[in-house]
This record gives sequence, structure tokens and C-alpha cells, in this order.
Amino acid sequence: MKSLLAWSKNSGLGSLLLLILLLAVVLPLTLDIFRLNLVGKYLTYAFVAVGLVMVWGYGGVLSLGQGVFFGLGGYAMAMFLKLEASDPETTKIQTTPGIPDFMDWNQITELPMMWLPFKSLPLSLILVIAVPTLLAWIISFAMFKRRVGGVYFAIITQAVALILTVLIIGQQGYTGGVNGMTDLKTVLGWDTRTDSAKYILYYLCVALLVASILLCRWIQTSKLGTLLLAMRDKEDRVRFSGYDVSNFKIFTFCLAAALSGIGGALFSLQVGFMSPSFVGIVPSIEMVIFAAVGGRMSLVGAVYGTLLVNAGKTFFSESFPDLWLFLMAALFIGVTLAFPMGLAGLWESHVKPWWTKRQADRRSTRERVAAAHAAYPDAPPKPARATPPSGDSKLPGGVSGQRA
Repeated sequence: MKSLLAWSKNSGLGSLLLLILLLAVVLPLTLDIFRLNLVGKYLTYAFVAVGLVMVWGYGGVLSLGQGVFFGLGGYAMAMFLKLEASDPETTKIQTTPGIPDFMDWNQITELPMMWLPFKSLPLSLILVIAVPTLLAWIISFAMFKRRVGGVYFAIITQAVALILTVLIIGQQGYTGGVNGMTDLKTVLGWDTRTDSAKYILYYLCVALLVASILLCRWIQTSKLGTLLLAMRDKEDRVRFSGYDVSNFKIFTFCLAAALSGIGGALFSLQVGFMSPSFVGIVPSIEMVIFAAVGGRMSLVGAVYGTLLVNAGKTFFSESFPDLWLFLMAALFIGVTLAFPMGLAGLWESHVKPWWTKRQADRRSTRERVAAAHAAYPDAPPKPARATPPSGDSKLPGGVSGQRA
């Protein structure tokens, strides 16, 4: 047991083990299925926050358009689910059976070619990762090869989010428009609305999130992680050392996009719908806040930040429906001002030093006691100090007397 604790401490995985214990044991045992399903939805956002730790915390590239990749992954999975829900038997009352209902409402008489790959689940799962990664590669290659970065890149990603939102809403016959894709109930005939299915999807989300954290942790501890930090702090020195800085930025941006796409696909599975409201500028900025609150240098902290912000949003909206936006703003501003490095920074600057000092004091006390015992092995134990009586006491000579 001690060797396991020492390994987790030395490898930096102790915090991850605590997170796994919380997500896989504590929350399922303490929450009902409705609240646990909400936590599962929050964890889909955590994929985006983990990706932001890599691209922003380690790569030094702030992206304000991660909702784009979250939405693309979600729409890729939703398109498969929508086709399964639109079988000819279910849609026989439509003018054209066998196509999604919103296509029939917009006088589309056959399935568009772009929808054909999503008839296959394996191909849909590949596209969940491939489509966001491809778009991220196009954007990052065009920008980073021309050394566009900083605030300019952040503004460009916001513009991409706005463009994609307008495109999705405008192409109502192909995307469902502002209503999005709804009534997503089954996966290969498996009903995702039952309690058992919700538990399975929750644990699937936890497993994939832990795998994503381990992958990012492996990258951080590799030579590539060292170069990312060096590139973030002294980009010109890394470039003058012979490395192509743009390739590192492209890689981290594509990695963050792939993780966001996975989160979006899990969101469609757990919630049962997908809409353009998760693609635009506002959700993209909220996702940056998740990483900022948790700590943009901590993978595990980003997950805690996501859970805290979304749990606060749910609690405030339920308890204070007229004031919840102001309370959320106060939460964001307060955490940012009080803890500039997020919850992970609070742990590193206050909790961890206090715990280390406490352990050192206890160890020092044990060493002093052991040294004293070794120096005087035959010394009797120190007697306890006598407690004075509280009432009548015996005076010398056996005479009783009352205490003054």
C-alpha cells in the first residue's frame, strides 16, 4: 500500500486517483440518476477544458472557438442517431419516409450525400474525431504558418464560431436549423433513455475522460511537453534552436479539437439532442472559463473547474431564477481575482504547503522522541502532572480543611 501511495505521489497521479474515486464511486453512490445524468453532461464539457489546458496552458494559444469542435463532434453523432430514429416505419406518415423529419418539412425528397456516411456507426465514430481535427488543422495551418497568434488568433476562432453558427441555422433543411436535432433515443436499437443506459453512458464518459487525461499527461511529461512549455515562454529561442514552432501549435490545437469532438459526441448520446446553441461564441467563452477556474495548467483541475461552474449554474438557476446570472458572474470574477491560477493554484500555493509542513512537523516530533528514547533507554516515563482537588482536601497530618 505504501509503495502504491509513493508511486502515485512521484508520478503526479495521486490527484487523478482521487478524481476517479469521486467520479466512479462517490457520486454514483450519493446522487440519484437524474443528478448523475447532469454530472455526466458536465463531464462532456470537461473534454473541452482538458484540451484547453494543452493548447492554452501548455501551448500558450488561447482559442475562443472550442465550441465549434464540440458542436461538430456532437452533430456527427447526432446525425447517426437521427438517421436511426428516422427509419421508414417510424416516418411512414411523412411525404418522404426514411429521412429526418426536418428534411421532410423543408421539401427535401431524398437523403443528401453528406448524410450517407452517417448510416454506419463505425464511420460515424471516426468522423466524430476526424471532422473537428480536419477543421482545426485547416485553421491552425493557415494561421500558425503565417505566425498569426495571440489576440488575433483568439478573434479569428471567435469569427469561425459565429460563421458556423450562422451556417447551421441557415441550412435548416440539412441541419435542423435553430431547433437542432432532437428525438435521439436509440443506438443500434439500444434505448439510451433507461436508467441502466444512463449509468453505462456515465461510466463510459468517465473512462474516456480519464483516458484523455492520461494521454495528455503522457504528452506533458515527454520531450514534446517540455518543448511546448519552452515555446510558450520563449518562442523565439525555440525557433532559433531549429524547431518548427508552428508544427507544435498545430498539433496541440488539433489534439484539443479531437478531445472536444469526443465530448460533443458523448453529449449527444447522454442528452439526446444537439443544437447550434452549443457551437457559438458564448459557449466557447464559457468553456475557457471552465479551464480558468480549475487552473489552466492542471488537467485534473480543469475537470473540477468544469464541475464547479456547471454545478453552480444549476444551483443558482434553481434557487435564484431571477439572480442566477449575476451570481454566476460574481463566482467567475471572485475566483479569478482571488485565485489567478484557479483551484489548482490554490492547492499548490496553500493546501499542499500546509500539508507538507504538517507532515514534516509530525516526522520531526517522532524523530525527537525516538532520539530521546535511544539516549536514555532506562529512563522511566515522565509522570503525569497531578490535578489539584476541586473540593475539600486533606491537609498534612490528616486534618481536613476547606479550600479558600
